[in-house]
Amino acid sequence: MLAKANRIVRGDDFRRIVRSGRRAGCQVAVVHRAKPEAAVSRFGFIVSKQVGNAVVRNRVRRRLSEIVRAELPAIEQADIVIRALPAAADADFARLRADIVPLLVRRS
Repeated sequence: MLAKANRIVRGDDFRRIVRSGRRAGCQVAVVHRAKPEAAVSRFGFIVSKQVGNAVVRNRVRRRLSEIVRAELPAIEQADIVIRALPAAADADFARLRADIVPLLVRRS
């Protein structure tokens, strides 16, 4: 689980990042990146009902959170929102990691 300081929790922050940030995508997710408003990198996750039922959505969210936590030192400081796509429900952890990590460490 990410530290509280590294989490985006306010809806206004989610909207700002998704609307004004740069985005990059892959088959399982879209990564929105904006300039940071805090002194540390912050992350948020959007996993809609299109991904699956509550069990599947929570599994995807936990996997994404673990990927981000493991890669945190290599990620340039930014506010990042990861929006999971329906294909994320069927992807195993290794595929999610292989698709997401290049988008997270990319310099913008």
